[in-house]
Amino acid sequence: MKKEKSIYELQAEICKILSSPKRIEIISALKDGEKTVTELVDILETPKANVSQHLAVMRLKGILKSRRDGVNIYYSIANPKVVQACALMRDVLNELLIERSRMADLVRKG
Repeated sequence: MKKEKSIYELQAEICKILSSPKRIEIISALKDGEKTVTELVDILETPKANVSQHLAVMRLKGILKSRRDGVNIYYSIANPKVVQACALMRDVLNELLIERSRMADLVRKG
């Protein structure tokens, strides 16, 4: 039982990290392979300092990994299941939005 509680605590911690839309956007940008900070700044259209801060938190928590090549630092997803988890949650939310839209249509048609 104690092991389960620690897993729940870790899960909650990761969910907190992924509660930022910008961090989910970073995961989406990295799903097809590693990118430099500069590439991520261009993709996200977000200031470098902001992107770097998000990357540091995600790397520290084990969601991302990094490697240095000369002056560039490349970031990538540490475990592809993170991408799968985000995609699954996105599917759930899309289904929820579709259902809510159907319900609203039914109410309007009365």
